Amino acid sequence: QVQLVESGGGWVQPGGSLRLSCACSGFSFSLYDMSWYRQAPGKGRELVARIRPNGQDTTYADSVKGRFTISRDNSKNTVYLQMDSLKVEDTAVYKCFTAYGGFWGQGTQVTVSS
Repeated sequence: QVQLVESGGGWVQPGGSLRLSCACSGFSFSLYDMSWYRQAPGKGRELVARIRPNGQDTTYADSVKGRFTISRDNSKNTVYLQMDSLKVEDTAVYKCFTAYGGFWGQGTQVTVSS
């Protein structure tokens, strides 16, 4: 059974930081691309960042470049999203996604406000 479980969301003031985690099980994690997506109220789903199995090749949305960092620990079957210099417009539900079968996590809410 494939499971992706996100954690680390919450409320933070503008300029603050959060670190999201996505713990995975039920598939060979180290073999697949992993991604973080987000969806804000009334907006479409947006790809935030993607990381290749080797952990070295990454892709970011222009809106988060230089502020967010995606990483993975293949020994722990976990992908991370370090979010720094957060802005109000980063408020969204963040979900992780695996290229294995197109499975999604349940999502974690990130709220940035003063």
